[in-house]
Amino acid sequence: MTDGTIGTIVGFDLTVRDAPAVRDFYADVVGWKPEPLSMGDYDDYMMLTPDGTPVAGVCHAKAGNADLPPRWITYIAVGDLSVSMDRVTARGGEILRAPNGFGPGGFALVKDPAGAVLALMQNPYGDSSAPADRTAAR
Repeated sequence: MTDGTIGTIVGFDLTVRDAPAVRDFYADVVGWKPEPLSMGDYDDYMMLTPDGTPVAGVCHAKAGNADLPPRWITYIAVGDLSVSMDRVTARGGEILRAPNGFGPGGFALVKDPAGAVLALMQNPYGDSSAPADRTAAR
């Protein structure tokens, strides 16, 4: 992950039906350490490197995420989410999920003209000088 500079990847999330099993898979296979992230009634998981650096999220396919496919979603920082949404449709892309907000950390799920899915996130730190200290968890 990067420091939130515009145009850089600021996180990855994987949303699945059995988050604990997938969490354990990645912990065993790649050595990530899971850290619970409260979503109210349940926990999603931030996945950390052995030194504690957040690298990804493993999320339950529940509530607002129930319709997400089980694939890694990349979050890319943009300077103005509203402007980027206009550009998505103007350039032949599709908005799959409307923004959940337009302030720092607000994000939308989009599909590019080739069909690839990604998330555009309003710069989560408000400027490019703040370090990335978490994944793009909701």
